[in-house]
Amino acid sequence: MRIRGFRAVMLIAALAARQACACETPPPAVIDIDANSYYSDSHHSIVDPVRKARNEAAVKPVNDYLDAVAHAAVAWQQTHRDADARCALTWLANWADRKAMLGTMTTEQSYYTRKWTLGGLALSYARVKPAATPDERRRIEGWLLALADATIRHSDAHKGVRNNHYYWEGLAVTATGAVTGDARCLAWGRKAFDDAMAQIRPDGVLPYELERAGRALHYHLYAAAPLVMMASIFDVQSPQLDRLIAFSVAGVADPSTFARMTGVLQEWSGGVPGWIAIWLRHGGKVAVPVKLPAVNWDARMGGDRNLANPLEHVVTGSGSSS
Repeated sequence: MRIRGFRAVMLIAALAARQACACETPPPAVIDIDANSYYSDSHHSIVDPVRKARNEAAVKPVNDYLDAVAHAAVAWQQTHRDADARCALTWLANWADRKAMLGTMTTEQSYYTRKWTLGGLALSYARVKPAATPDERRRIEGWLLALADATIRHSDAHKGVRNNHYYWEGLAVTATGAVTGDARCLAWGRKAFDDAMAQIRPDGVLPYELERAGRALHYHLYAAAPLVMMASIFDVQSPQLDRLIAFSVAGVADPSTFARMTGVLQEWSGGVPGWIAIWLRHGGKVAVPVKLPAVNWDARMGGDRNLANPLEHVVTGSGSSS
């Protein structure tokens, strides 16, 4: 018997929804991370496609895990459907029990991957923490704190420059401290934030990111992302951050200032990055009207940036789009 018209559409939609709700078994935990750098020049501005492909393959299991947790956590915050919370918490507890990502980090890129993942997991966990059992909280939070401690140890021993990677470490540790109530993590994260603010020049430039040649605009925008979220978590209004955002957003509209400063045309074709939603929710201002993307996804920032994270401090009445 053929099913036609509206009935067929509804059946297909129901099947698709049922499949979307299904929570798969957590994948094998990644203990060691063997990532690699993929830039071929001294400014770290030119991507080697072969090395880039190798790195993407190496970190795909970690990225896929983070993305799945973020999707389930966002879904629960939107609908409070128990199955979504159970999925996110089961995946988190599974890797927590296996001490995932606490093994060998073979390169600096491996450490980068771990700290990006920690930040995203802590922010996603914040969305579903109210649904966690006491036992799940103990297991998951203990793991997040172990990852944060490993991140702090590596960062404090690192002898390189305190550039955007330091800010992303700051976000990872800050989000972990905020969601677990750990004072040490919060203090360390606040120091990273304050160090970043001290680096911002009066004209809004981050000197280390300006050294990225044709990707200087890209890296100003990329460095701003964790700082914007940290400012909201700490509920801090910073004139220095205001200057960085104003300078970077102006660069999106007119990259010529960056080109003049670096002597290189800028590699940026997108609009204002989606983290602007977090900035606006916390009372930030921009000089030009901004329309938020309908799909505003970044698993490293807790998934849907159009949906306020529970760790954010939202300013009542702040605008989000035009």
